[in-house]
Amino acid sequence: MQITDLDKKIISRLQGDLPLQPNPYAAVAEEVGITEEELLQKINAYLRSGILRRMGTILRHHKAGFNANAMCGWNVPAEKVEEVGPIMAQFKEASHVYHRPTYPDWPYNLFTMLHGKSKEDLEEVAAQISKETGITDYKLLYSTKEYKKTSMKYF
Repeated sequence: MQITDLDKKIISRLQGDLPLQPNPYAAVAEEVGITEEELLQKINAYLRSGILRRMGTILRHHKAGFNANAMCGWNVPAEKVEEVGPIMAQFKEASHVYHRPTYPDWPYNLFTMLHGKSKEDLEEVAAQISKETGITDYKLLYSTKEYKKTSMKYF
């Protein structure tokens, strides 16, 4: 799919917050100068072509009362990564699950970003994940300050 100037304008606008109103797509369509139907057709075309993988929301977790978060590094045997990763991803407290390379001084190869109301919540979730997966070697790395939280901007 060839990306036109209109596509760039639409994609750029969709990267930001949607208007908080009953018909947010109608408002976005008006901003970019097309009808709501045309905008929805464009979004569907982006999804079908793979240009757009999904539409999602970002929860400002601190404002929602989730004041604790931690990246949890898991030492998972290579042959179990494909089995264990999807299990970890099923936990609602895990917003991200990544597979990354290990290093001589850092054996952790799967990472979950966990969110909760307290450190105790995070420790409990990590223990539940450990029990469910059988992976007992893990480290919780607690966040102490958030410097940036935005969606990617491509245009």
